[in-house]
Amino acid sequence: MSRAPIDVSFEFFPPGDAEMEATLWKSVQRLAPLAPRFVSVTYGADGSTRERTHNIITRIQRETALTGAPHLTCVGASRGEVLDIARQYWDQGIRHIVALRGDAPKGAERYEPHRQGFAYAADLVTGLKGVADFDISVAAYPEKHPEASSAEIDLENLKRKIDAGASRAITQFFYDVEVFLRFRDCCAQTGIEASIVPGILPITRFPQVTRFAERCGASIPQWLRERFVGLEDDADTRRLIAASVAIEQVQQLARHGVREFHFYTLNRAELTYAICHALGVRPRAEVAA
Repeated sequence: MSRAPIDVSFEFFPPGDAEMEATLWKSVQRLAPLAPRFVSVTYGADGSTRERTHNIITRIQRETALTGAPHLTCVGASRGEVLDIARQYWDQGIRHIVALRGDAPKGAERYEPHRQGFAYAADLVTGLKGVADFDISVAAYPEKHPEASSAEIDLENLKRKIDAGASRAITQFFYDVEVFLRFRDCCAQTGIEASIVPGILPITRFPQVTRFAERCGASIPQWLRERFVGLEDDADTRRLIAASVAIEQVQQLARHGVREFHFYTLNRAELTYAICHALGVRPRAEVAA
């Protein structure tokens, strides 16, 4: 009996300068032939990259055959402003949105909802569904959102987002496969029937990943730390180890029935392409980019 095909999606972030933009578009061109379900473009934690996100998404929509999925958050805008952006996206043919609460602006101690805005991601999903029948992805946290008081409350919040109309939940990155599998079981027990898609972050620079992990509450297993010890000045070996770790991770997940993967590319294509190849994902169509 043949297995269901594997679907992949890729995340990029808006470039800050011309050099970074060139790197981004080289990565888009490299990964496009893998025919991802969608490619998402992030939004600054405080909504600061809104215009650049819009520009990248509309360029993807205009110049490629890829499905662009802009991130949209509750931060820094009223309900009316957010829904106007959503209507503009719909009018431009964009049908997929990644709906997020968003993080507190720099300098703020904690997240505070905009007085005239959507308070939380579930409210945003409801609002977007009122505009049009968007395909909506939301965030999930296998190791609990750092601001949630308990894993149970975090799961209840995820269920609210799904019940509001989200199609799938994309997880924060993780490196312990058992963490994801336990979380997937908890989602099923909570009555969440939508796809739980693992977010995969290939390790390009280990100190960077540890900083990301501290901010979002993800754990770094000791065995993983040990693999990168002594490689600070050995970029070639770091890349080999990073590829090995990620390929091992996705293959374990695939053996447990996972057929969808979302890759946090950090605007680099090399590792993500290699991992997809190891998963059996091959160019399905020559997508112009």
